Amino acid sequence: MTETAETAGTVAATRTGVAVAQFAPGSDPDANLASIRALAATAVERGAGLVVAPEYSSYFVPDLGADWVAAAEPLDGPFVVGLGGIARDLGIVLVAGLVETGTRPDRFRNTIVAVGADGGVVAVSRKLHLYDAFGARESDWAEAGAIEPPQLFAFAGLQVGIQTCYDVRFPEVTRRLVDAGADLVLIPAEWVRGPQKEHHWRTLVTARALENTIYVAAADHAPPIGVGCSLVVDPMGVTIASIGEQTDAAVAFPTRARIDEVRAVNPALGLRRFGVAPR
Repeated sequence: MTETAETAGTVAATRTGVAVAQFAPGSDPDANLASIRALAATAVERGAGLVVAPEYSSYFVPDLGADWVAAAEPLDGPFVVGLGGIARDLGIVLVAGLVETGTRPDRFRNTIVAVGADGGVVAVSRKLHLYDAFGARESDWAEAGAIEPPQLFAFAGLQVGIQTCYDVRFPEVTRRLVDAGADLVLIPAEWVRGPQKEHHWRTLVTARALENTIYVAAADHAPPIGVGCSLVVDPMGVTIASIGEQTDAAVAFPTRARIDEVRAVNPALGLRRFGVAPR
């Protein structure tokens, strides 16, 4: 059952580090869970209480097809149950993407789930903008998430929101989370390699942090298909943790004091003159 931001705070871990866990998921959900467990354990050793794994962490092969629909699971299926077991064993909040069962028999949903240290689901977000760009056609097999109120959860004195990969190209997605109260936005991704794509990734993640004066933690697939380069960016646009091309976990330590300090000198949110409206 999804919890509110208030109750989610009771299952947040006592460690204050936020980790991006970078690996290359494959077609075996159990193997993917094993990789997440190993990376999460490393992150905990480095001080993390919240660990972010990539989009499509439950199942990934290079080409979308009917096998993705067949691999889809419900939110109470074995992959999310497995995530809950890892979170409970390590005493962390764990966030990862999964191929979720769709509302149509020929579609799946691209979903991000956050589970708390008690193993229960604290927030769910489904990808709003499908990746029909750069030669890809995600909408041939996936269905876009409905526009619903953001589900935030508490961690280390911050409110945390989640969004997915391609949604980072649409600044209003992050702004809507910030309007709901998010101080830290997590972006699990499968950012495909290509001309200028690493540059786009770093620039967009940094821009979302800088323009909203928040922290952003973005976890990508490791190469050869993803660009890698998972990172955590602070409210001034400074990269405070990052990974190159390897499978690893990088940890940063966001604070409310840093957000307040940056907003005192850059009150952009208070000076804005436009809001965000769905269409």
